[in-house]
Amino acid sequence: MKHRKPLERRTFTQDRFDILIKRQKSGKATFNELTELDEIVNRDPAIRESVLIEMQETDTPADHQQDEIPPATNPIKRQTLIEKIAAFLNRLLISNFSRISVA
Repeated sequence: MKHRKPLERRTFTQDRFDILIKRQKSGKATFNELTELDEIVNRDPAIRESVLIEMQETDTPADHQQDEIPPATNPIKRQTLIEKIAAFLNRLLISNFSRISVA
């Protein structure tokens, strides 16, 4: 005697959700399919609940860590007193010229 798998009752929405999830994970889903997937998740409370549970199970702190930013190759150079004065005068002259040209 063969041992059969017990029958499972599934709705069209559940089947379509599984198909769309597989396409999304393989990277072959189109924009329309992703939109349909979003609508299914928002419309069906049972599917929404299963998605939320799955997200909580796979959510780990390591997923949220940002990649380390490599240090800058050129460290910030400190300005000398003369360079600070020159920069101030440049800003002063530029602001004066912009006032003259606008008026």
